[in-house]
Amino acid sequence: MNPYPKCSLITPTYNWPEALELLLKSVIKQSILPDEVIIADDGSRKETTELINRFQENFPIPLIHVWHDDKGNRKPRIMNKAIARAKFDYIIEIDGDIIMNKYFIQDHLYFAQKGYYLYGSRVNIQKEFLPTLFRNQILKFNFLSRGIKKRGRTLRFPLLAKQIKPVEVRSSKLRGCNMSFWRSDFIKVNGFNEELVGWGIDDSEMIQRLHNIGIKGKRLKFAGIAYHIYHKEQSKSHIEINLEIEKQTIEDKLVYAEKGIDEFL
Repeated sequence: MNPYPKCSLITPTYNWPEALELLLKSVIKQSILPDEVIIADDGSRKETTELINRFQENFPIPLIHVWHDDKGNRKPRIMNKAIARAKFDYIIEIDGDIIMNKYFIQDHLYFAQKGYYLYGSRVNIQKEFLPTLFRNQILKFNFLSRGIKKRGRTLRFPLLAKQIKPVEVRSSKLRGCNMSFWRSDFIKVNGFNEELVGWGIDDSEMIQRLHNIGIKGKRLKFAGIAYHIYHKEQSKSHIEINLEIEKQTIEDKLVYAEKGIDEFL
């Protein structure tokens, strides 16, 4: 009997099928497969749809494409729409430019625990290595691999990871490209806040509301290893608005987004 919870792997994407292809190939190589993969597509062009259609032909688990029109960065909305479609109790969230270590899904499921969410870090794949990465379709990295930085984060020691203590205050190390949570907790706080505009803060603001209802965090260190493909930073033109929303969430201990996942349930 499988002791792990059933899970949905959710990933946002936008007009970068080359990166999404490596992500999907890394899904297939997992020691334990997720029970479904849902791609939250923030309005990509036909090239992304064609790639997903090609993978769907032989993918070992359901591969679901959730898309909406391109009206600027609306990641919170498309993520809510995707998670509303999720069939399973546990949600693992990664970015569409992540290559997962073989044990990534297994590690998240092994450490999943009621009353907690998990967050991991990332190893950065450097800009100058990208032509080699895409040409050779590289999926495996280790401490000595070329083209990466933050090498210490390549080390996987699950026994050491067990020693990590829970945190009651949201960590500045939280990254939405590598985290997981219970779908029921996500729904309690009404998911991602669609009032957030453009890039940034959507993951940390949602996690803050989880803390506000008493959910604690656990950092995945020496486990849950993810490799992040370099890209230019997105525009932060609305970051001050988003930071103000997050500040209000913290100060007023808000627990429910007024505009969130409830629209899709």
